[in-house]
Amino acid sequence: MGNNAIHTAQRNMYNIFDSVNNQGDDLGLDQVYLDFYHDAKVFLGHRIFKDYLRRFAYGIDASCYRYIPKLVIWAHTEEEIQKIFALSHKYKLALTFRAAGTSLSGQASSQSVLVVCNNIHWKNISLVFDLGNSHNPSDTGLAHSHQANTSANTSTYASANKTAQPNAPVSIWCDCGVIGADANLALKAYQRKIGPDPATINNALIGGIFSNNSSGMCCGVKQNSYQTIKSIRVILSDGYILDTSSEQNLKDFCVTYPHIVENLLALREKILSDSALTAQIKRKFAIKNTTGYGINAFVDFEDIKGILDHIFIGAEGTLGFVSRVEYECVRDFTYKACALLFYENLALTAQAIKILAKNDSIVSAAEMLDYSSLVSVQNIQGMPAEIKQITEGNCAILVQLEEDSKEALNRNIATITTELESIPTCFGMRFSFDTKEQEIWWKVRKGLLPYTASMRPSGATVITEDICFEIEYFAPGVEGIAKLFKQYGFEGVIFGHALSGNVHFIITPMLGDENECQRFGVFMEALVELVVSFGGSIKAEHGTGRMMAPFVEKEWGAKAYQINQKIKGIFDSAHLINPDVILTDDKDIHLKNLKPSNANLIEDYLDACMECGFCEKICPSRNLTLTPRQRIAVYREIERLKSMQNLNEINEIEQKELEALQKGYEYFGVETCATCSMCATLCPLEIDTAKIALHKSQTHAPITESMVRFFANHIEITTQFMRFGVGCANVANTLLGQTLTKNIAQKLHRFCKTPVLLDFFPTKNTYALTSRFITQECEDKRQENKHQNNRENMHKNECQENNHKENGRVIYFSSCLNRAFAPSAQAKDKRSIAEVFENLCKKARFSVIYPPNIEELCCSKAYKNHPKIANKLAKQAYQSLLQASENGAIPIVCDHSACSLELLKIITDFARQNNTKPLKILDMPAFIQEYLSPLLQFIPNAQKVALYAPCSTRNLSTKAESSKSCNWEEAIFALARLCGANIAYDSNVKCCGFAGNKGFLTPELNKSALEYFGEHNGKSLFSDVKQGYSSSSTCEIGLSDRSGFVWQHIVYLADSCTK
Repeated sequence: MGNNAIHTAQRNMYNIFDSVNNQGDDLGLDQVYLDFYHDAKVFLGHRIFKDYLRRFAYGIDASCYRYIPKLVIWAHTEEEIQKIFALSHKYKLALTFRAAGTSLSGQASSQSVLVVCNNIHWKNISLVFDLGNSHNPSDTGLAHSHQANTSANTSTYASANKTAQPNAPVSIWCDCGVIGADANLALKAYQRKIGPDPATINNALIGGIFSNNSSGMCCGVKQNSYQTIKSIRVILSDGYILDTSSEQNLKDFCVTYPHIVENLLALREKILSDSALTAQIKRKFAIKNTTGYGINAFVDFEDIKGILDHIFIGAEGTLGFVSRVEYECVRDFTYKACALLFYENLALTAQAIKILAKNDSIVSAAEMLDYSSLVSVQNIQGMPAEIKQITEGNCAILVQLEEDSKEALNRNIATITTELESIPTCFGMRFSFDTKEQEIWWKVRKGLLPYTASMRPSGATVITEDICFEIEYFAPGVEGIAKLFKQYGFEGVIFGHALSGNVHFIITPMLGDENECQRFGVFMEALVELVVSFGGSIKAEHGTGRMMAPFVEKEWGAKAYQINQKIKGIFDSAHLINPDVILTDDKDIHLKNLKPSNANLIEDYLDACMECGFCEKICPSRNLTLTPRQRIAVYREIERLKSMQNLNEINEIEQKELEALQKGYEYFGVETCATCSMCATLCPLEIDTAKIALHKSQTHAPITESMVRFFANHIEITTQFMRFGVGCANVANTLLGQTLTKNIAQKLHRFCKTPVLLDFFPTKNTYALTSRFITQECEDKRQENKHQNNRENMHKNECQENNHKENGRVIYFSSCLNRAFAPSAQAKDKRSIAEVFENLCKKARFSVIYPPNIEELCCSKAYKNHPKIANKLAKQAYQSLLQASENGAIPIVCDHSACSLELLKIITDFARQNNTKPLKILDMPAFIQEYLSPLLQFIPNAQKVALYAPCSTRNLSTKAESSKSCNWEEAIFALARLCGANIAYDSNVKCCGFAGNKGFLTPELNKSALEYFGEHNGKSLFSDVKQGYSSSSTCEIGLSDRSGFVWQHIVYLADSCTK
């Protein structure tokens, strides 16, 4: 049932995509691109785009460049990549491969054909447990499934002896689309990790980490991709799949491509015959260096496998498509200690860095932050008080030590403390073992780029550079950069991986100003001269990209540059793979196609977005329409073009672009945004992109204000109307059959935008809500105490009549949806949620009290498109709950997580406005865990159940509340564990995309978000599962439809397992 539903949904999505692609908004693509498009569409179907909106949206990345591809492709398989390469050669069109789009130097930008490979089809992980013979998991098969709590598909593999697995894997195979942090999560149980640890590891994909030779905080040049790679699987430009883990494949390659092998070995001989060049390569790669290709492979390896494995590292997708890599696993130490050390000035900081670098065998990281960096993070919650006490010129170093035992860690701390005690600090030296404190410090360091970028003037471009000096030149190098800032009139922040001599800086020039753009160009030339004069690297770990491509020869000299050119020629003689990246003939390319200035065109909180892409992996519409980053970028571009239109400065092409963007944004930007605000939980600046859709919906609400006001003023009638609609659907299902009724509803939806009917549609709720007191005697006593103003007796809950005791009271705010909906016809337990909750409370001897006017109350969430009306409903709810809870003395529970969150928000806001104590709002699972579970006797049931925690339980507001009491998300799992359940959980889905009524009106959003729900490495996580539990009735409808079995509120499980 679930599979049929998803196939139908996919067909509907394909129709939508085809409709968009055929709307004629390709804006006059050249015929050669149209020919490529039609050929590729044969095997790609809907996964190739030529409409301007998506071409523009996918042109967005974290760099300072704006390139708009002519075509965008979502590739799923190696076979598709082979066919795409063939079309590239047929039509002589360039290809660029994109992973997460977090690269900063323009290497993932394209103005030709952009191939995106970041979906679930590129997320397989294999753990290898034996150092035995050469192996290839893709050829010989996987030993058994390993369920890791990652968004990737993880399995384990024993390369030689499957029966004798050591304690930890020796290597890990990762597809190019695996998030770096997910690879580490798969290894965490074994106290292992991958070597590279870039600041973007929570978002960057293995394909980008490998292709940029990204290093990061701890790995330096000892554990980066170059040092830890074991094998690679790469598709060459002619479609040949080279797999260096397979001896046979490697032999076949040498036979099929003798010219490649001969040319590579000839380059090696040429380098080794030149002692000066060999020495230069060894010296320059002793520090971080990603300028040009990894020509150190010719010095470090004599066999062709070693050269091939390493020549693609840091090649930025210019030599072929790297589909999988095998990394050696490195130790992930159990015990860590961090210190945040403040120094008076850069000179003292540099002295400390030299000492730390000398002790790099026991120091895993040392991150330097200059004064401007520290100022940019002063107001972040959780920052140590010292940051607000700094004075101009102060710098800080975040130091991390790690070991396998506390004793060893303490010895290392003592060593470092002794070594550093001769250098005075501003606030002393303290190492912290508190993981939460460490997380805050590292969160700031990793988010420093977006934090500082958010403070830029409106319209400014974020420029992030990445250079490296030998440690002895670190201080003069940083001082030189600061002098260049002053000389060319830029304000910037300087920070970096000091242990490696790796310096990052951020400046925010107004590149829309021609004079400032020219000044920036001169600044970059001066910067290169400075770095080269110290023998440093003009690119250390971000990749050469376009930003430094014109200066590769300047750093390396003519001989080494010619080696780079020959490498490119060996693998891509037609220059069709990511041209102008690393090597270019255009000496001004770093100054071209920069993101345009957009001063004061959009809301300030959105303008702060620097398009880093951290938000994308959690968005439910990412595989359907747009991501939060793309929504902001397209919105920003629409407003830019509109401003030009208003000033009569827009040309004909720009006018067509504006029309194309506006035409598509209603669907791509608004209708298919789930407004779940999950993006804000990952954004370092907590930007809530959902506000765009909410604002646009307010200005384009299809229902008149008067109709909405009527519904809002008559909530009880509205609920009755909902019950009537549900009842009609139930009758139609009975009389016509579910399939026919569903098909009719689908056709009506297509033409009239009426709601669709899903397989697990709810039934009409007829249960009457009446307060349930444990004993009437208790209530009489309470009322007596209340009249006597004896509040002390009233709240002691010591009423005892006939040996019965009331353990407490709760105000039950039943949501509108659950007042109208009852479980679907397929559910075994068809009681309404209110009846089930009342029964559970009765077991715990808790009285359930409904606000006196509950049938007229609404949390206001359904009316967010009409702020004045929503505010009126919210105020009514607040006043009613304030009275019912006796000014907050009694906790309040809600039975729908999204409504619980809305209540939490509005009551917190009203309490703040009135300067009163906020009422205690709890989502139902949290209330059951905190108040009822200690009073209940659980009867464990070892059944296998599926769980899903709605996105509202992970919202920022919810998390803030959870820090004070019970964690809303964790409560669902805690209850299931108390019931003894065997839990199946898909951690990859953070929002199901049902989004209230959008599951009925825009069902493709829910279908896309759950397209691979429960799938794990080709197998189902939900095999043998017959029941799922959550805490949102609307989410449960979509979850049931996708999985093919009934989902209900977790309270049903709690009630069935207690007495």
